[in-house]
Amino acid sequence: MRRPVGGGDLWGRRLASPWWRGAMALLAGALPALAFPEPSLWWWAYVALVPWLLLVRAAPTARRAMLDGWLGGAGFLLAVHHWLMPSLHVFIVILALLLGLLWVPWGWLTHRLLHGRPGPGRVAAALVLLPSVWLMAELVRSWQYLGGPWGLLGASQWQVAPALRLASVGGVWLLGFLLVVVNVAVAVLIAVARARTVALAGLTACGAAAAGAWAWVPQAKVPGTVRIAVVQPGGIQGPGPRFERSAELTRQLADRHVDLVVWGESSVAQDLTTHPELGRRLAGLSRTVGADLLVNVDARRGDMPGIYKSSVLIGPNGPTGQRYDKMRLVPFGEYIPARPLLGWATSVGKAAGEDRHRGTEPVVMKLPDALRIGPLVCFESAFPDMSRNLARDGAQVLVVQSSTSTFQGSWAPEQHASLAALRAAETWRPMVHATLTGESAVFGPRGEPVGQRMSTNAGAATVYTVPLGQGTSPYVRIGPWPVYGAMAALAVFCAAEGGRALRRRTGRPSDQGTDRSSDQRTDQPTPARP
Repeated sequence: MRRPVGGGDLWGRRLASPWWRGAMALLAGALPALAFPEPSLWWWAYVALVPWLLLVRAAPTARRAMLDGWLGGAGFLLAVHHWLMPSLHVFIVILALLLGLLWVPWGWLTHRLLHGRPGPGRVAAALVLLPSVWLMAELVRSWQYLGGPWGLLGASQWQVAPALRLASVGGVWLLGFLLVVVNVAVAVLIAVARARTVALAGLTACGAAAAGAWAWVPQAKVPGTVRIAVVQPGGIQGPGPRFERSAELTRQLADRHVDLVVWGESSVAQDLTTHPELGRRLAGLSRTVGADLLVNVDARRGDMPGIYKSSVLIGPNGPTGQRYDKMRLVPFGEYIPARPLLGWATSVGKAAGEDRHRGTEPVVMKLPDALRIGPLVCFESAFPDMSRNLARDGAQVLVVQSSTSTFQGSWAPEQHASLAALRAAETWRPMVHATLTGESAVFGPRGEPVGQRMSTNAGAATVYTVPLGQGTSPYVRIGPWPVYGAMAALAVFCAAEGGRALRRRTGRPSDQGTDRSSDQRTDQPTPARP
């Protein structure tokens, strides 16, 4: 009589199939994307890695675990960046597969520490080393030439007050480290009964860190406020109509007593030196409003070759001479890496037809009332070090000029705006996120939302009363110490593994032979072995 196949047998057969297992690794890696905006299920980040961990842990070999790590990493990157598909087409798959290789060490180490029936020692090591190697993968992919730090795991906690307090201590890196600790501990509670005490201790430590940050970590002092207007023209096509709509909205700010007016990225499509009439029009708007304008010029600069994206401060007499040129450009979106080799990307996607030029240094701009602002352009708000450096240079308000008009209707606008909350909490400096088509948002020095967001359906000029932050956060003062700690932990582990391998390779069989021969020379009988 034939037995019915049980659910366990069925899943066992599917896990034994490399195709089924690969598909499950891709899916398991994609699950954490639900913690980011637009779904913004922040609580999901605390267990989102568990299916992936359990899958890698159960791999039959270390090689298979490395493959599961690679495919899971590719699935994660595809899910977090899926809105780039219309622009990059097949390139997004290629990039995800290449960057997914960064999770190969994570897969190997998960298998090395959690496979089989690990004891408390291996589990304790996993609670430290697996978050550490995860941070290394995030650190490497954060390099601007590899796409930048979009979708760091810790960024999913942008609306959680205790997490934002922790961000002021160790940045987004500390949040990512603790999230992976929690996920590893939950996976151990599910699958490793003999080490549950260690897992509970890890969860308790994370809870204590959050409680301690909430109770003892200082907060930014608020010495006063500043009134900043954000002009969002909305979904208007063409640089000319967009400029006219921005000017119309700006004129509505007369008698609103604002200190600064911020336009979005690429809000001015012609260079102000070669088109002085634009400068005069903007100066007239500044006089009408009674405040300086921060516009963004996306154009060729005079006779210089190439295109720059520049934040330009306009006063009542015209450009003040304070300009910031965007330093970190979007791969494929604003330049083609190795264009002679990959230039054909322009024929299959919306890749840059011409490379933008990079700026050379950050700039802190001074307004007439002594307010100091630190401008960033577009996805530069994803880089924690850029906002930290501006805060160290004396910026009192961080301003991001962005445009996500290409990605309307996707997760990108909300995900981009959420980064401002993290940067504000990390630096104790409010951040203004101004876009052409939404979402525009403002966050205070503790990462708290200020006023109402302007959605992707809005076209308006909104005035925000922005609280200023005073003091220096621990993260700004110390830097990304969780990254350095992760490096140290992995260095100790690698040294220990290298020592074990060296001892195995240089084992001393001759000593054992000498022992046996000395036993034979001794008159005393050799003790019997069981």
